Amino acid sequence: MEYTSGAASWRKAFLRAGAGLLPRRRGQRRTVWSVGVPLIALAAGLLFTTTATTASGTSLREDRSPQLAQVIEERRRDVANSEAQAAALRADVERQTESLAGSDAPIAAQRDRAAGSRQAAGFTALAGPGLTVELNDAPTRPDGTLPKGVSNDDLVVHQQDVQAVVNALWAGGAEAMSIMDVRVLSTSAVRCVGNTLLLHGRVYSPPFRIKAIGDPAQLRRALANSEGVRLFKDYAEHYHLGYQEKESQVSVPAFDGSSTLRSAVVPR
Repeated sequence: MEYTSGAASWRKAFLRAGAGLLPRRRGQRRTVWSVGVPLIALAAGLLFTTTATTASGTSLREDRSPQLAQVIEERRRDVANSEAQAAALRADVERQTESLAGSDAPIAAQRDRAAGSRQAAGFTALAGPGLTVELNDAPTRPDGTLPKGVSNDDLVVHQQDVQAVVNALWAGGAEAMSIMDVRVLSTSAVRCVGNTLLLHGRVYSPPFRIKAIGDPAQLRRALANSEGVRLFKDYAEHYHLGYQEKESQVSVPAFDGSSTLRSAVVPR
């Protein structure tokens, strides 16, 4: 649809409205339409003028998905570059600490103390018997339609589903854990954006794989006793979501992110 200029639209609208509202000759009766049509024309002119001004020659229904995808990709590259710089700086700190530890006894003692806590803190890779749990969205129909009475929210893995599995595995005695091959620490936060997972500044798409090292039998019992996991299994059976448990030798990587703790403070 093409819009005329704002001035032309207003001029035509006022002319029509004025013509309809002018006094009639004696003997001519003023009908409802003679008043209503000019007012409708005036309102239409106002609407078209406002729309044309707002559009400024562009489409008001323009799809913003490509721009949004570009912004996400740019932010992902920024995060990757920042992580690479942080890793290089941490490696430099480690080298300087190692060099000073040879001649400075207090530094050597603190280094040994920190090294003794690295495994418990998640900064060393571990391997052992355990369990892998995989959660996945329901497959889409070839025609892209949804089953009757079903919404998109019913067919995707949500944040609480991943959290339920993680909490159940910790409760089952997991010694170490990873999500999408990223080490999970006590400070890790599991968040979902749409149907993607946000973990330590990185975005992951389903299927979501959670690996835990521990007694497989205890881990399975913990999953079976978790109300949140049972609820997801019910949804998986009803809506064809994906849920799998696999017992095997599990390897979890060391955490390679920042160890700086951040906490809330009371503003002064």
